[in-house]
Amino acid sequence: MNVATDSPRRQELIRVAARLFMQQGFDRTTVRMLADAMGIKSGSLFHHFADKQEILCAVIEDSTRNALVSARKAVSRADATSRSQLLALARVHLDTLHDDRHAHGVALYEWRRLNDEDREHLTHLRDAYEALWYQVIDEARQAGLVQGDSAIVTRFALGALNWTARWFDPDGPMDTARLADELVDMILIPSP
Repeated sequence: MNVATDSPRRQELIRVAARLFMQQGFDRTTVRMLADAMGIKSGSLFHHFADKQEILCAVIEDSTRNALVSARKAVSRADATSRSQLLALARVHLDTLHDDRHAHGVALYEWRRLNDEDREHLTHLRDAYEALWYQVIDEARQAGLVQGDSAIVTRFALGALNWTARWFDPDGPMDTARLADELVDMILIPSP
């Protein structure tokens, strides 16, 4: 990857690329489209990135890292109850999935477009994010608040949240906070 990873121009390009990849898909987004959206010449993109694949990797890395950092902060700020911890994770996930940058959606839909080397590079971030979910869900299971295998419940929860990218309207009658409440209510066993 390029060493100029923190330049404001590169970060802006990552945001623009995330939006275009989400709207057009990775395959249909051309280097020319990216450059036009940035108001620069196509060749100028290569000052920041080696190729379009590296741009995709940067978009996914940025979104996954941001989701992980946000999730860790949210869990650390939540009180120690399983409901609060799980709710914090669900809200972060939905907020990052439905924010205006679209980067988390790119990670969700374009992961398969990564080459093997980039996928291997990014797997540790994805695994760390899932491990945080697993930890919270497993603690809830140990407290008798979740039934079933913690790994399966974790994957069901993340799958349900990810699927909202297809049907949830952030401008509709329900916001992401309420949607997170609904998910937590479905996962946790009600108190007697």
